[in-house]
Amino acid sequence: MSVIRVLIADDQALVRGALATLLGLEPDIDVVAQLPNAVGIVEAVREHQVDVVLLDIDMPEADGLTGAQALTDAAWPGHILMVTTFGRPGYLSRALAAGAHGFMVKDTPSDELAEAVRKIHQGLRVVDPTLAQESVILGPNPLTERERDVLRLAAGGADVAEMAQQLFLEQGTIRNHLSNAIGKTHARNRTEAARVAESNGWL
Repeated sequence: MSVIRVLIADDQALVRGALATLLGLEPDIDVVAQLPNAVGIVEAVREHQVDVVLLDIDMPEADGLTGAQALTDAAWPGHILMVTTFGRPGYLSRALAAGAHGFMVKDTPSDELAEAVRKIHQGLRVVDPTLAQESVILGPNPLTERERDVLRLAAGGADVAEMAQQLFLEQGTIRNHLSNAIGKTHARNRTEAARVAESNGWL
């Protein structure tokens, strides 16, 4: 029986350890490495000869989407399964675009998660069915890169002048981006627009 070599990247040590323990109970799965984020992930998968990577989305320094893109850019031949606490449909399309082969939420039963690892290893795509349905209903991310930039700053409490300074743009341009983003998210103001975009996984 061939054993699937797995790397887990998650910034929560307890979650990372629990996932490693649960998957380690499977006779055909061996968790060979763990990381607190996606920093150095390309080197790690090569060093440990990893077959499947489990990546959390929200991690400090280098998140799961960054890690997935780095592995894709490095032409790593293994497979990527995103595992996240936040079932935000917008994350799904972004993860698949970054090269992920599957997307599951962390409260998935351990036997289903193990089966997802096996399917991913075989080259199949595995996506949480509820998220897949919500993603289809929600549609693609309507925000441009600049609109996402201004909403991230808005979420942090920055005003128009501060946004203009940080993004090296005119204040009028910032206002236009904010106006467009508010319209696309059907929000009443920039704070609500940022909240809607974040909850949909668009930021």
